[in-house]
Amino acid sequence: MSFVRFLARPMLASSFVLAGMDKLRNSDDTAAQLSPLLRRAADSLPFQADEKVLARVLGGAQVGAGVCFALGKSARLAATVLAVISALNGYVEWRSADISSKQGREARRRQLLKNITLTGGVLLAAVDTAGRPSLAWRAEHLAADARKTTRHLTADARKTAGHLAADARRTTQKADKAVRKAVDHAVGA
Repeated sequence: MSFVRFLARPMLASSFVLAGMDKLRNSDDTAAQLSPLLRRAADSLPFQADEKVLARVLGGAQVGAGVCFALGKSARLAATVLAVISALNGYVEWRSADISSKQGREARRRQLLKNITLTGGVLLAAVDTAGRPSLAWRAEHLAADARKTTRHLTADARKTAGHLAADARRTTQKADKAVRKAVDHAVGA
């Protein structure tokens, strides 16, 4: 892991870990804030789920993914989870913000900008391959190498076929001359 990643991952994850801890500590407030969304989620689950429980699960997921990301363990998966949670938080905070005053609207805009920034940061981290080629890159280059090898093998096969055809023509011509010579010799005798 590079020195920059070693510093940047915990720095970026700290915001998520602290926010997740707050969600766990204040699950009632989180459930109230996320109520419309959590209610829909609870209704779509195949089992009975309480909004408070879902708020705790969301907070726990945020803490867990933040810690994994900070430590570099399954960092891309953890960053993806954090991106989803950050987008969800941004949406909920935007919808529930107090916009009755100018200060409220400015606070709403700052929160939105913060959430967009955090989401962008973890999205970048989600696609970061830590300097190693991704599976898609490796597959693409393997396919390109296979096409190149196939082209070379096809060209070699064509050359070989051409040489064999030329040899066959020469052999046929020699055999034809030998037959004619034998016929001429037999007729002349």
